[in-house]
Amino acid sequence: MKRGEAIVMRSTGSVYTLRDAASGEIFDARIRGRLRLAGSRATNPVAVGDTVDYEADGTTTVITAIHPRRNYIIRRASNLSKESQVIAANIDRAVLVATLFNPTVRPEFIDRFLVTCEAYGIPATIVLNKSDLLGEFTDAVAQFKHVYALAGYDVLEVSALTGAGIDRLRELLHGRTTLLAGNSGVGKSMLICALDPAADARVARISDAHLKGRHTTTFARMYALPGGGDIIDTPGVKGFGLIDIDPAELCRFFPEMMRHAPQCQYYNCTHTHEPECAVRSAVAGGGIAESRYVSYLKTLEEDEKYRK
Repeated sequence: MKRGEAIVMRSTGSVYTLRDAASGEIFDARIRGRLRLAGSRATNPVAVGDTVDYEADGTTTVITAIHPRRNYIIRRASNLSKESQVIAANIDRAVLVATLFNPTVRPEFIDRFLVTCEAYGIPATIVLNKSDLLGEFTDAVAQFKHVYALAGYDVLEVSALTGAGIDRLRELLHGRTTLLAGNSGVGKSMLICALDPAADARVARISDAHLKGRHTTTFARMYALPGGGDIIDTPGVKGFGLIDIDPAELCRFFPEMMRHAPQCQYYNCTHTHEPECAVRSAVAGGGIAESRYVSYLKTLEEDEKYRK
């Protein structure tokens, strides 16, 4: 009986691809039945990026234990669902891929993803892909970058098609385990191919009928990058429902709001209606982007529906 420790590189829901922590050998495994009943509300007990113990008897390899996670990215499994989905675990950085057009990524999606990163202590960078299509939209690009600069996030313009910005992105990823996330169609798979031409990430055209991306990645998967580091490609998602975040704590995960909140008249200010609210004053004065504040209000409203 062989026993060892490994990193989960791919999850299909029933079969997991592991990389042995000592030898680097890659092989498939299944999960031991009792681990499925660990009491978690998560739909997937094992996530890409997890460190696990395994046993192999020459015929079957079984995951026997999951090590504690230092962090993870989680979302509600479906609209208003009581269950959750762990997208990936043990991440050094999250990179959210967004596009202004073809498809248009909604600010609420971006902001909820960033809130989750803040809640679980994961540094986040926004990659604005398809920069080759943005030549005549300089004002829109500048506004987008301004919104997230106010919030404290870097925005990196890249083009998977032309290669613009890819070297800077490669430097950001070097030696780290990075989660790559975003809506379907924003070009995550093409970015992986640009970073590593040997990667077999599949690519599909945007649906002309709906200007929405087709799902080209069905399951989360980790790729080893040339020169060091791993990147976790995830299925494109249309929504990103938050879970296990107290509405009274939500503003803590909007960094620009937290810079102003201590000046509010009330220590428990919700920043929605109270007098002498420093956050709302900052929105009115341009110190906080209105779109970010709207995302905050919409998230509070959705959370109330979820809790009911």
